[in-house]
Amino acid sequence: MTGKVLVVLGTSSSVGKSLLVAGLCHLFARRGVRVAPFKAQNMSNNAAVCPDGSEIGRAQATQAIASGLEPHVDMNPVLIKPEADSRSQVVVMGRPWKTLSAKDYYPNKKMLWKEATAALDRLREKYELVIIEGAGSAAELNLKEGDIVNMAIARYAKAPVLLAGDIDRGGIFAQLIGTAWLLEPEERELVKGFIVNKFRGDISLFSDGVKILEDKTDIPVLGVVPYLQGLFIPEEDAVALDNPFENSVSPTDELEIVVVHLPRIANFDDFDPLSAEPGVRVRYVDSPEQIGNPAAIIIPGTKSTLNDLEWLRSQGFEKRIQEHAQKGGAVVGICGGYQMLGELVHDPEHVESALESAPGLGLLPIETVFSGEKATHQASAQIENGSGWFADIEGEIISGYEIHMGRTDSQSPWMKLIERSGQSVQVPDGATSEDGKIWGCYLHGLFSNENLRRAWLKDVGWSGEEAGKKDPFAASLTRLADTLEETLDMEYLEKIIWEN
Repeated sequence: MTGKVLVVLGTSSSVGKSLLVAGLCHLFARRGVRVAPFKAQNMSNNAAVCPDGSEIGRAQATQAIASGLEPHVDMNPVLIKPEADSRSQVVVMGRPWKTLSAKDYYPNKKMLWKEATAALDRLREKYELVIIEGAGSAAELNLKEGDIVNMAIARYAKAPVLLAGDIDRGGIFAQLIGTAWLLEPEERELVKGFIVNKFRGDISLFSDGVKILEDKTDIPVLGVVPYLQGLFIPEEDAVALDNPFENSVSPTDELEIVVVHLPRIANFDDFDPLSAEPGVRVRYVDSPEQIGNPAAIIIPGTKSTLNDLEWLRSQGFEKRIQEHAQKGGAVVGICGGYQMLGELVHDPEHVESALESAPGLGLLPIETVFSGEKATHQASAQIENGSGWFADIEGEIISGYEIHMGRTDSQSPWMKLIERSGQSVQVPDGATSEDGKIWGCYLHGLFSNENLRRAWLKDVGWSGEEAGKKDPFAASLTRLADTLEETLDMEYLEKIIWEN
């Protein structure tokens, strides 16, 4: 039996589609439905690695976990990872395919459409319900001819569509009514309900708004979903970091950790587990003046190490980070940020940049050489170096994942990879200063390892409570699914799914 399909589209980017799909996947999974997520094409540098080493968008991996599944490449067959303003690496079925300009990407849509529909068909053969997430706006008229992710995939699946709008940003009537009116008649026929998302305050006060939306369009409002703060669920892309209030310097009693918001920042959900700890504040900064006096500075992953290193230097971050380190402050680099902490970064084959090489920040005794081969693995490692705070967790086994291009030679590795994609290995990784204040590695997701996370936080001055803390991700999924179950018309939703 071919599985049913539900499609969640939006009036624009960042209206909450990814969270809605994650919540719906979790809601139906706990009702006993075999459900899986799907997004034909994702554009994001926030990626995840599947058990077989294939690469998909972080949002789809999160939605898979919400469904009680291991992430699988069929859930996101096309992933676009921006390397510059007009150039991206295109990952097809989990593996790097080509690096293309925007102009050169669109002629390949026929091949990409074939990959996307085949992946969706395979999911429908395995699961009772597939919940599809769209991208951007459902009514991007100038991009419609090459669409493989919004109404085109809904029409292919002949599936009911829910259209979500963000009332918090204002203009909800123009968002939902305008988008509905811009759709072709056969597309509008598929739209079975509106979701008014991110409502602050008393939802009953929007009853007149619901009536206006329904009267103007003859499309029912499935529900008004409240603005949910404090959810520890990974964001799809870096747009979520552009909040000047949250990222500003302000007095606080919390332990502050600053993350440099690189132009091509990748896998920034690495730091969500830090934010979830009591008494810890993580801020993202895009100028040295915003750094303040934190306990630690983190340089995160990036899709273009040399270009972002050049940006970091041009903005004045180099001097500020080096001064912080000289005063005994903690500095951490993850993946591309790890490469930047070294002496030199070389790109002889111009894998990431037109530059041949560039000096790093000189804080770790390492050199990196880029090559065309990309490492993508789920991985486990053992901590082996007992210097500084690492001594407290000597011998611990930690887990995470690798997504990087290039090889780094280190004189002071602090861990040894012991498993990659299910295969036993013996590969040293990481580098550290003698006191453990400055360190880095390639392993993403390492702060999800509780003992490592808390040992490091203690070293930089944290004194938070450790006992009795629930898993913030699991608690957030439960809260999200509970909210959707309470605010959406579930009887109507079940009807449009199963009677379609």
